[in-house]
Amino acid sequence: MKNNMKTKITTLIALFLISLGVNAQIDRSQQPKAGPAPTINLGKPQTFELKNGLKVMVVENHKLPKASAMLILDNGPIFEGEKAGLTSIVGGMMGNGTKTISKDAFNEEVDFLGANLNIGSQSAYFNTLSKFFPRILELTADAIQNPLFTQEEFEKEQAKLIEGIKSGENSVAAIAAKAQNALVYGKNHPYGEFETETSAKNVTLADVQNFYASYFKPNNAYLVIVGDVSFKDVKAQVTKHFSNWKKGTIPAYEIPKVADVAKTEIDFIDMPNAVQSDIAVINTVDLKMGSPDYFAALLANKIFGGGGEGRLFLNLREDKGYTYGAYSRIGNDERTSATFKSVASVRNVVTDSSVVEFMKEIKTFRDTKVTEEELKNAKAAYIGNFVMALENPSTVANYALNIVIKNLPENFYETYLQKVNAVTVDDVQRVAQKYFSEDNARIVIVGKALDVLPNLEKLPYTISYFDKESNPASKPEMSKPIPAGITKQTVIDGYFNAIGGVDKVKALKSTLVTYEANAMGNVILNTEKRTSTNYANETSMGGNMMMKVVMSDAGVFMNKQPLPPQMSDEMTYTLGTFLEMGLLNNENSKLTGIENIEGKDAYVILTKGEIVSSSVYFDVESGLKVKELQVVTMQGQTQNQEAFFSNYQEFNGIKFPSTKTGSFGPQTVEFKLMDAKVNEGVTDADFQ
Repeated sequence: MKNNMKTKITTLIALFLISLGVNAQIDRSQQPKAGPAPTINLGKPQTFELKNGLKVMVVENHKLPKASAMLILDNGPIFEGEKAGLTSIVGGMMGNGTKTISKDAFNEEVDFLGANLNIGSQSAYFNTLSKFFPRILELTADAIQNPLFTQEEFEKEQAKLIEGIKSGENSVAAIAAKAQNALVYGKNHPYGEFETETSAKNVTLADVQNFYASYFKPNNAYLVIVGDVSFKDVKAQVTKHFSNWKKGTIPAYEIPKVADVAKTEIDFIDMPNAVQSDIAVINTVDLKMGSPDYFAALLANKIFGGGGEGRLFLNLREDKGYTYGAYSRIGNDERTSATFKSVASVRNVVTDSSVVEFMKEIKTFRDTKVTEEELKNAKAAYIGNFVMALENPSTVANYALNIVIKNLPENFYETYLQKVNAVTVDDVQRVAQKYFSEDNARIVIVGKALDVLPNLEKLPYTISYFDKESNPASKPEMSKPIPAGITKQTVIDGYFNAIGGVDKVKALKSTLVTYEANAMGNVILNTEKRTSTNYANETSMGGNMMMKVVMSDAGVFMNKQPLPPQMSDEMTYTLGTFLEMGLLNNENSKLTGIENIEGKDAYVILTKGEIVSSSVYFDVESGLKVKELQVVTMQGQTQNQEAFFSNYQEFNGIKFPSTKTGSFGPQTVEFKLMDAKVNEGVTDADFQ
């Protein structure tokens, strides 16, 4: 009965359309045309302003019993100069108690109320259950207006900052991030300066206090509150807790002008430990959110390198397999220049080829129009993200804040979708030619000179050299030639002689070494056992076994799971009471040259594999091993493990390094030798 009724209704509709002269046939071979973009009605937050200039925005949302607040100090970039690191220390000290509440009491109350509260050098944020909102707001106001700056807390934050700086000294990614900004903006620019151990040590407690007194002013602040609150109550609470905050004049500062290079060049920083090259192709852009080019520039970047569907990714990752991912991003800034940047970390051997592909993609993007399909997909991505963001109550407040801070038209977000949809392929090419530079870009590369410079020098770009602090430097010294008579055999024999004698070392039946370190609040133990045909390495943390690797002629097993056959084949050559026994017998292990390791020359024995490669370094003078480096490359991604050896001590007539420094997760950890044994303490059961 229902089906008959449905058929009758459909027939009546068809007859009605025919009577109006409308063809009821639908051409399903043609995609329906998109309708006009809907007008977005965001609504506006309720606002008020205190007499001291603090501007407050409130968005009521009673769906959940939660509330959040965000305070922004709109001070712009701050140049720290010889005291770079000051803002980091200030940020670490803010929110650690107040002049009326101790640090422990403050933190305990915030935790007891189940709130999340963070205060930085230019902002503050908290979220909490709405019933605790008044108290958390009061605590936040107290922390912002009455910070507790003690010498003890200052020294803790300064030490933490210095330790972080030291931990990044051998990180290619950390050095690259600093160099990219320093070389593009210059070190005299707030975006170009970076923290050093020296600049961090220059900061004093008085500097922290002066910074706070200079920059924490309500007349330059915006407080945004969102959630299950009432505007009336919020106004009364904010007025009560923030009215005594004294307004003042913010220090004036003129940001230096930024300029691109006259002609595209390579800026190279040598990192001898690099197993990948970090590449960034960068030029400056003068782009603001209110610019007529803004939406076209966003879509252009999305198509070029804004994700896994971007042209850079499809070329360098999917087609060439040079990298795990290649991306681009374009910035905007109201006060100074922003950048257009294309980045990837690539294998050393394809560094020059990757540069060629980067520049080819930029040129192609400038010279030819994108397809309608590419533009349609980019628009869909931005529209989808925009619509999803509207589901978050804080979006209304954030957008309202942007309109004020970034000098946007009042209807900027209400017409967002129309502006996205209005962008054409001609617009994309126009902004690409305006903002994507082929002729005036810096190609900043951080990598191993020995591996990558010979091929980079063949490219049609001038190469400028810089040290790890982004200061001009001379061309890195390449590998020194191997002196006559020096072979892999003589180098390894020299090592064996240095640790106890060739004959004595080769006669060993087994070795056992145990190292201990402290990291992440736990004791780490690492025990390595070796015979001529077996190897076992066990790592435990806090008394719990984390990983055990067992190796024999049968293969390599990690936590009793076999590694892929090819990977195992490329590792088992290291079997022996010492790794160097395997180097002697492996035809793929070759003496390749002399490199500088921490200021001293070292012979390098390289073992090259498809998946696993390793380099072992022996001090030219002492003969002792000073470094090991293992590189694993799979599915376009490269990981490396390096260890440095020092302070050799004798155990039972054989010398072992008493200090081994290497990476443990994200940290650099120093392991100390606890015990070493030869020809004892090892049984067949250890290799099960």
